[in-house]
Amino acid sequence: MPEIVATILLGVIEGITEFLPISSTGHLLVAQHWLGHRSELFTVGIQAGAILGVVVIYWQRLLDMVLRFGLPENRHYAFKLGVAFAITVVGGFAAKLIGLELPETIAPVAWAMIVGGIAILVIERGVAGAQPNPQISWKVAVWVGIGQIVAAVFPGMSRSAATIFAAMLAGTTSRPAAAEFAFLVGIPTMFAATAYEVAKLARGGGLQGEDWGSLGLAFAVSAVVAFLAVKWLLRYIQTHRFTPFAWYRIVAGGLLLWLAA
Repeated sequence: MPEIVATILLGVIEGITEFLPISSTGHLLVAQHWLGHRSELFTVGIQAGAILGVVVIYWQRLLDMVLRFGLPENRHYAFKLGVAFAITVVGGFAAKLIGLELPETIAPVAWAMIVGGIAILVIERGVAGAQPNPQISWKVAVWVGIGQIVAAVFPGMSRSAATIFAAMLAGTTSRPAAAEFAFLVGIPTMFAATAYEVAKLARGGGLQGEDWGSLGLAFAVSAVVAFLAVKWLLRYIQTHRFTPFAWYRIVAGGLLLWLAA
């Protein structure tokens, strides 16, 4: 397969899967078995491209928080985003210090997809019939931060799934409100992760070996596709549950285990 086609496909896969609760990292790890291995900077960088798509969607919300920070509701919401991000940073550095690395094999990703799918079914059943609560509490902020750590440690779990359902379990039973908070927390998280990888490679002299053209192309494709995917998802969850994504994860995970056997 031509390299440019493989690069575009990886950008499309990332853009679709970053915010749907089906695991972008898991899909990329699996895809790279067929489309060719990429650097850790490539993986994190195209995730940042997907995050850029969310920035475009939420730019008015973000600008309002900045320009009208004095309003209690904006200030409190921003501080809660900060708490979730801070917990993620501390947990991420702890994982790096103890040497946790992404798996190179398919089986752990497949199991994480299956377990995550079952968890979604359980949580959706637990909140079924509950009055939608759009409020983001401090408890929600803490659990969303923890959810991001869990997703980073277990590729295949899905950062969006872990954070959305952490928020729902902690009391934000409104799916759109939980998704918005989860997506907004992802903005500083993924941009910080990309900056960290660039700084690490710069210190080790590894930037010269990076294929910046491929990374830039995949970044752009990921941003455009993620924009479209999130727009669709935000409309979908206004009237639907996440249950179809759970069954997709379970079936896909089972298929991957069969292929890996």
